Amino acid sequence: MVTQETMNSIGYELINMKKLDDAILVFRLNTEDFPQSWNAWDSYAEAYMNKGDKETAIKYYQKSLDLNPGNENGKKMLEQLRGESKQ
Repeated sequence: MVTQETMNSIGYELINMKKLDDAILVFRLNTEDFPQSWNAWDSYAEAYMNKGDKETAIKYYQKSLDLNPGNENGKKMLEQLRGESKQ
C-alpha cells in the first residue's frame, strides 16, 4: 500500500518538474484515499495555486482548515489568495 506521505512526495516532485496537471491528479487521488487528511487537502490546494486556479485553491485550503483549524500554512495561503493582510 502506498502511504499518504509517499503520494504527497510524488505530487511535490511533479510540481517541481512543472507537471502541474499530473501533480493535481496525484493529490486528488491522495484526498480520495485519505479524505480526512488536512495535509492532503493542503497539498492539493497548493497544486491548484501553482496552476493559477485561485478559486479552487481557496476551496481546498478551506477544506484543509475545516479538518485542522490549527493549519497555519493554510491560514497564511488563504490570506494571500484572498488578498488579506494582517495589520
